[in-house]
Amino acid sequence: MTNEILEQVQTLENYLSEHIEGANLDVHPYEVADLLMNVKKVDEETFTQFLNKLPKALLAEVIIEFPKSDQEELYGRFGPKKLAGLAGELNTNDAAELIQHIEEIDEKKADAILSNLSEEDRDTIEKLISYEENEAGSHMQVEIFEAHVDEKIGDSILRLKKMKANNEIDNVHHVFIVSNGRTFVGMIPLEDLILHGPKELYRDVINDEGKITISVEPHDDIKKVVETVSNYDLSVIPVVNDKGILVGRITSDDIYDIISEEATGQIYNLAGVNDDAEQEENFWLISRSRAVWLGLNLFTAIAASLVIGIFDQTIQSLVALAILMPIVASMGGNAGTQTLTVTVRQMALGEIAGDEARQTIIKEVSIALLNGLLYGVVMGIIAYLWFDLPMLGLVIAMAMIANLFAAGFFGATIPLALKKFGVDPAIGSTVLLTTVTDIVGFFSFLGLATVILL
Repeated sequence: MTNEILEQVQTLENYLSEHIEGANLDVHPYEVADLLMNVKKVDEETFTQFLNKLPKALLAEVIIEFPKSDQEELYGRFGPKKLAGLAGELNTNDAAELIQHIEEIDEKKADAILSNLSEEDRDTIEKLISYEENEAGSHMQVEIFEAHVDEKIGDSILRLKKMKANNEIDNVHHVFIVSNGRTFVGMIPLEDLILHGPKELYRDVINDEGKITISVEPHDDIKKVVETVSNYDLSVIPVVNDKGILVGRITSDDIYDIISEEATGQIYNLAGVNDDAEQEENFWLISRSRAVWLGLNLFTAIAASLVIGIFDQTIQSLVALAILMPIVASMGGNAGTQTLTVTVRQMALGEIAGDEARQTIIKEVSIALLNGLLYGVVMGIIAYLWFDLPMLGLVIAMAMIANLFAAGFFGATIPLALKKFGVDPAIGSTVLLTTVTDIVGFFSFLGLATVILL
């Protein structure tokens, strides 16, 4: 082992020693997972020994911090009973995600894990798993600090202390106020309770401080949840059913994970890469996934080449066209990518809907035209000075204006059209846009050259 890894091993040893002896050492599971992954790279046996030393509660938290591929490896090592014990140490949403992940690998093992859980935990997790991945319910946890509207503040705080002491709940920043039948009334930040005495009722707090009544339903699209949390600067959002009954909460850490996953997926899709496939360690699976998009790109490139082939005699008669031709296509491609990226991102944030789509297209076309005019003139002058052909400068200037117009228009309309047909706007947009800007760029430049110069 290197000195660095030896130091990391010693750090883990010290942590485990203090933790098992009951010392209160503030170390996040992510840090332990990071150290363990470094140890695993150089010494599998030491890695396994550390796993066996970790207390069950910590092991559960550490495992969900591992990369997906390493999680799958560990699921294969542990039996259903041990995995059920680990799931029982997690928040319900994390436990549901763990079992759902195992179900994708081994459905029988997932069923065995569920059968080893208590009836209450099993019913809760099965309910969470039943929601679609893009629904709010699949991301909520049922552990909630709630108080009845007629309850005393002091009584609820004592109950929260017991819950925290028993590790029944974490990440608590709000108290959810309910009336009879757990009907959601509103939530208030815990910091507001400082201004009130322990014998005061929550009803009095609501009357003095007000309440936050924003909530979502289990079947709401998770994108709507993210948008709501962002718009209202919330650290947690309650989940209520169609009858207004409080059923769970979604915390900010889960929202951050969702935003991160969505942003990663968009970046991959814009590049023609499958984000799920990239999580695989199998070299051939990743290659196959990328090959599909490269194959599609090959056919679109052939389509652009066919356009060039139409004007082969034009190119032969004036070599300068072959030299300048890539510039027109490149400028169009880059301008289109700018428009496409901005449009897709605004759509993901919910900033484009209804009449805003038309305004977006007009805005992006206007920007593209302005840049087209600017760089069309610049390139026209350069081409004139370069080849001493005034009309060649005019041709490339006109072609660049036309191609940047197309880049702005199709860069905005392609993702909007894909969304209308129920397709993820990030998927395939880049390939389609590149094809358009190449074909328009080559056709306008060579077509104008044929008409004006020959």
